[in-house]
Amino acid sequence: MLSYALAPKVLCVAVVNYESNVLFDWACYIDAVQGFDHNIEMEYVKLHGTKQPKEIAQLLFSHLPIEKYRS
Repeated sequence: MLSYALAPKVLCVAVVNYESNVLFDWACYIDAVQGFDHNIEMEYVKLHGTKQPKEIAQLLFSHLPIEKYRS
């Protein structure tokens, strides 16, 4: 997983799946968090965050291939 804070209490997370060490697909989620430890809060966002449309995900994680974005 990759993440960064959009604000102290807003976290975006890219959940990246690999198959045989090759990027298979990925998705982007955003949610509000307590802001105490983003490394721990990533898992919460992964499970409960709102999945973002492809256009938003591309802006947030432009280094990931958008053609692999999970619909």
